Amino acid sequence: MFLRYCIWLFLLVLASAAQAQDAAAPPSRGYTVFLKGTPVGREDVTVRTDASGVSIVSQGRMSVPTSVTTRRAEVKYGPDWTPQSFTLDANVNGGDVTAKSTFTGSVAHTDGVQTGNAYSREHPISAQSVVLLPSSFFGAFEAVSRRLVDAPVGTELKAYVLPQGETSIKLQSSATERIQIGNEVFDVWHFEAIWEVPGTSGIGLSITSTKDGGLVRFSVPSQGLDVVRADVAASTSRTQVYSNPGDEAVTIPVTGFNLGATLTRPPAAAAGARIPVVILLGGSGSNDRDGAAHGVPTMAHLAGAIAKAGYLAVRYDKRGFGQSGGRAESATLTDYAEDVRGVVRWLGDRKDVDTKRIAVAGHGEGAWVALLAAAKERKLAAVVSLAGPGTNGADLVLEQQQRSLEQSTLSPQDRAERVALQKQIHSAVLTGKGWEGVPPNLRKEADTPWMQSFLIFDPAKTIEDVRQPILFVHGALDHQVPPSNAERLVELARTDGKSKSVELVVVRGVNHLLTPAVTGEVSEYSSLDDRSISKDVTDAVNTWLAKTFAAVR
Repeated sequence: MFLRYCIWLFLLVLASAAQAQDAAAPPSRGYTVFLKGTPVGREDVTVRTDASGVSIVSQGRMSVPTSVTTRRAEVKYGPDWTPQSFTLDANVNGGDVTAKSTFTGSVAHTDGVQTGNAYSREHPISAQSVVLLPSSFFGAFEAVSRRLVDAPVGTELKAYVLPQGETSIKLQSSATERIQIGNEVFDVWHFEAIWEVPGTSGIGLSITSTKDGGLVRFSVPSQGLDVVRADVAASTSRTQVYSNPGDEAVTIPVTGFNLGATLTRPPAAAAGARIPVVILLGGSGSNDRDGAAHGVPTMAHLAGAIAKAGYLAVRYDKRGFGQSGGRAESATLTDYAEDVRGVVRWLGDRKDVDTKRIAVAGHGEGAWVALLAAAKERKLAAVVSLAGPGTNGADLVLEQQQRSLEQSTLSPQDRAERVALQKQIHSAVLTGKGWEGVPPNLRKEADTPWMQSFLIFDPAKTIEDVRQPILFVHGALDHQVPPSNAERLVELARTDGKSKSVELVVVRGVNHLLTPAVTGEVSEYSSLDDRSISKDVTDAVNTWLAKTFAAVR
């Protein structure tokens, strides 16, 4: 390939030297930087490969968590991926930041200036370490994606984090996926890795590349960071994380916009038959239709299992994400429930749908949305809650924070300060007052319609109006939303609700992602051996659906 490129370039040189120079210049690729689903920056990356090695050049801007303008960042590698040099010229919160690194033998030497303060540092470095600057040079992960393309699972890359020292990135899994842009589909590699950073238990990384290693997407799920190639981040694009044999791409009109969706058909549906349907809803942080979180496409797996049992399954991108229109920044839980009702109306116009047998199944936050929709939409015949929270949103956040702090090495004083800050944020979100002292980046994340609706939502109030049969399914090892939540929901539904059929299934050995687990802790997600939804979960859902739909006349 390189030889063919050189011959082509040589012919252009004979025709016109200036024209050849323009043609030889590699195009830049634009990337959109998202934080918790909100676009906060852009980076333009140029990668040049020739006989001397690989150079990666970037320029860009980010607004949060700090204001960063990268005028130029460049890292150069030799043909064998030995780092040669790194330069940075940037502005952070109004102050200039520069750095220049050289790599000689086993030593990395960096001289720099940060907001007027000069520094000089040296660190030992491995021969083929990748050079990273995670806060403002995401294009540098192009070196990681290219190195992982042909690497076997278990490969460990050394990673030099400027100007702090060397770490390592260990490849946990790799798989082929497909990305759809409009009607065009192309294959990509998807890598899950652990970044072993001192002082942490390891940070999970998710990296997607083209088949030749070009960076498509870089994510740090635990931090809500997502850096996506601009064309892939567009509303006409979606990643096909998982594809079932009966999948069919559809567009569902709802009030004011369309939802990009997938309809999964049963493998042996009789021609002209009207088929029961299950609408699937992902949890918080899982905005795509496949419900992908930590490498587990929960909704896609569930759709396949439901279709095999003889039902149609519908899953869709949340409003404002993937191929769905609408505005995510102004959406509330009630808005998401209205989207479900829009899907019900769309199904009602289809000749292949048994309109008397439409169920909704939601995971995590999606379980709340399912209950909200069922309370308002009488055309829904059944509700499935998968790992649904049983407390109000504010209490849930504090409980999850408390568990995280218990597993940290923070001092009691630091823990108390973080809890106090969280409570202050809750109060400010709900009252609009008391934001003084809250860091601007935290306020930007929290001061949203969705957060307000989440904090005040109490399933006890909604479940009173749910008349449909309800199934609660929960993993016994769920530490994000412990099984006691399901027990509380069942009690509420049986004592205060209008439903005459309430069932609970607690599945042993299953975590919040509904996958088999050993500990069920969040820290275990990145190292899961089995990233498929548990068959015990899908069997419980399908058995209940068969019984419940049979009772509908």
